Amino acid sequence: MRRDDLPEMPEEADPKEPTLRVRTVWISDLHLGTPGCQAEALLDFLRRVESETLYLVGDIVDGWQLRRQWYWPQAHNDVVQKLLRKARKGTRVIFVPGNHDEFARKYLGHNFGGVDVVKDHVHETADGRLLWIIHGDLYDGVIQYAKWLAYVGDWAYETLLKVNRHFNSLRARLGLPYWSLSRYLKLKVKRAVSYVNDFEVAVAREAAARGMQGVVCGHIHHAEIRRIEGVLYCNDGDWVESLTALVEHADGRLEIIDWAERKAAAAGDPAAQPQPAAVD
Repeated sequence: MRRDDLPEMPEEADPKEPTLRVRTVWISDLHLGTPGCQAEALLDFLRRVESETLYLVGDIVDGWQLRRQWYWPQAHNDVVQKLLRKARKGTRVIFVPGNHDEFARKYLGHNFGGVDVVKDHVHETADGRLLWIIHGDLYDGVIQYAKWLAYVGDWAYETLLKVNRHFNSLRARLGLPYWSLSRYLKLKVKRAVSYVNDFEVAVAREAAARGMQGVVCGHIHHAEIRRIEGVLYCNDGDWVESLTALVEHADGRLEIIDWAERKAAAAGDPAAQPQPAAVD
């Protein structure tokens, strides 16, 4: 679909709420084209956060899901329009495809509507550090050596999200906050914890081998900033459940933005207890 085929959407940001201005934003795992994509929250984030550079770190459009069943509501069009509008207005937008939007890897080196499509990228922070930008699936053993299992896992994850939506609808009626079953399982099941740790170590070691001070990736839907064997490992999370982004401030400081937590705190929700952001 060409950019001109998408209808323009109205800007709805509240002018009373200040815009967060940062040097760089990284977002990934939007999974546009799936019911799990939190498109409205993502639009709110994109309207209120401005940056010089915006990295789309893979799994922006979920080609796997769209091949199984077409799902593309207006809010998903609106996200695409907003990204293209940012590019037109001067934001440098860089797209690193992931495994769910691997179809875009056919167009590496091309520019579409102001969006550069690249295999990976090296970002220099304001304080001079070099960060390697990748989606991360190429360092996932399941994706590389048992792709059929990855498809099964993707189906299981979508099913889990459906169950979780019904479960959280009930929690909302009881006045309880959102609770992620999939995140709980990732952090509690020994094999899942081992898989996540193996992935993180693999990408950190590859970044070090390339002479980088750090790496920014997505893929595993777990936002984090920490050091692994002396390498700064940053994962920007996802916009299916965690609603997180990684940002770089003007001085080069990195921070995970939890958008749901930020909005709850801004609304004066007494149940919202923001945790200190991970920074470096």
